[in-house]
Amino acid sequence: MNDTIAAIATPFGSGGIGVIRISGPDAFTIASMLFSKTKSRFEGLENLESHRVRHGYLFDGNTMDVIDEVLLIPMKGPSSYTAEDVVEIQAHSGTFVLKAILEAVLSLGARLSEPGEFTKRAFLNQRIDLTQAEAVADIIMAKSANALKFATSQVLGTLGKKIQELRETLIQFLSLLEVSIDFPDDSAPFCPSDKEIQEITSVLEKCREFIKQHNDACFLKEGIRVTICGAPNVGKSSLMNRLIEKDRSIITAVPGTTRDPVEEGLNIDGVPFVIADTAGIHQTDDLVEIIGIEKAKDHITTSDIILYMKEPGSAFSEREFEKIVPQGKKVIFVVNKIDLGEGNLPRLSEKYRHIPTVEISALLNKGIRELKQKILNISIADLDMEKSPVIPNLRHKKALEQAAESLEAALTGLKNGQAEEILAIDIKAGIDSLGTITGETASLDILDTIFSNFCIGK
Repeated sequence: MNDTIAAIATPFGSGGIGVIRISGPDAFTIASMLFSKTKSRFEGLENLESHRVRHGYLFDGNTMDVIDEVLLIPMKGPSSYTAEDVVEIQAHSGTFVLKAILEAVLSLGARLSEPGEFTKRAFLNQRIDLTQAEAVADIIMAKSANALKFATSQVLGTLGKKIQELRETLIQFLSLLEVSIDFPDDSAPFCPSDKEIQEITSVLEKCREFIKQHNDACFLKEGIRVTICGAPNVGKSSLMNRLIEKDRSIITAVPGTTRDPVEEGLNIDGVPFVIADTAGIHQTDDLVEIIGIEKAKDHITTSDIILYMKEPGSAFSEREFEKIVPQGKKVIFVVNKIDLGEGNLPRLSEKYRHIPTVEISALLNKGIRELKQKILNISIADLDMEKSPVIPNLRHKKALEQAAESLEAALTGLKNGQAEEILAIDIKAGIDSLGTITGETASLDILDTIFSNFCIGK
């Protein structure tokens, strides 16, 4: 934390603007030793006024040659991203010019930052909590408008504040327990009121609610997985290309063209999907095709929605369907090649008549819009995305599950008259589990894992 760190904060490559970020006790000193208002000769600055943009030139500290025309933005801590002294240098974006500026900064005593170290310092300096730090990465990786909305809400501290409120309720209850344990002769026997028990119950219910929100809406970050399956040459690859509106899957009249599953992202009205085109499922002795079919079945098993394809003139077989599609999966029955008008359209048996059916022509792009809408409706039918802007991530969910388990044990103990010492252990465990979400009780291993997934300049 006493080092001054620096890194390129923008992606590598040619572009309009590239940013080099410096943070630490020597940030202002280093910047003043490289920056000059004039390009004809170097004139360093003795004082950099905080939060004032300066135009000038960056010099190489060794050769005193101009590297680039830049804008310099000094930010005195704690009013900065890391809560330390920070300087951002805006230069032209090019691999060599940004690297040259970074090398000049490093030559004056700064070191290259580790992945996520700027955000980690913001957390360690208590400018943000751990949920806000994680949300920074979620904003960068957002795949849809809804994912961005939830990530932005967490950057503003919505989840952290709610978790902190739950912890404070438990801490207050724990303090009553500890008074009874530490001063048994000076206090009445521990007997929580109905209101206090209800407060613990309310915390438990809120934990369960957060867990359910994750289960219902975690796909907004990762994407809903949709697999197209069916017999060879039924039009799976053609449908894949129509859905994503580009030629991603190879299309030929030869059965078995698709061997390995082909995945591609798709966004429908702000909801992210991951579409997979798979090998045609049929009986074969070809070893390569057998492997492709097994991979197709694996995709079907892990998918959220199955597009089960048939074509006119073919019959729907319950036995065939049940061998391919696991029970309980969300399925859309897609009848392709309706433009040919050959043979009767396959009809679902009475047992499966509840499955929605969409008739399409992938060749002529007919029915594709209706199919997309059906996919969207099925995927979010039971989800109220406006209910809460707070969607915990998987790490949060596991911590909430641990907290809920501890609180369930505590409430059972209260009901059965359990000793105060045991009750205190369960309540303390719940407090610590919630604390790992905001970072107050998170271990160094957890912090290292979280920030190691960031890019170096963030």
